[in-house]
Amino acid sequence: MSDIKTVLADAEDLLKQAASATGERASELRETALSRLKQAREKAADVQVVVVEKGKKAVRATDDYVHEHPWTAIGVAAGIGVVVGLLINRK
Repeated sequence: MSDIKTVLADAEDLLKQAASATGERASELRETALSRLKQAREKAADVQVVVVEKGKKAVRATDDYVHEHPWTAIGVAAGIGVVVGLLINRK
């Protein structure tokens, strides 16, 4: 994510410079900014893939745990429900 933020900041700076520049220099700055934005889009897609994969692994691990320890899972869910109910009812 920090790479994406850096690339976006660079692209923003280039676009600001292109706004004040004229002629061939402005065209060069715009092209560079567009390439940086393309890099950011690609990195964001890569990050999305990693996050989705980690989410799937977490879901599989949770599903496996619930199947191996159903009563523990029911007890934890009931406990969380009671705590949430008490917090909501505190008004």
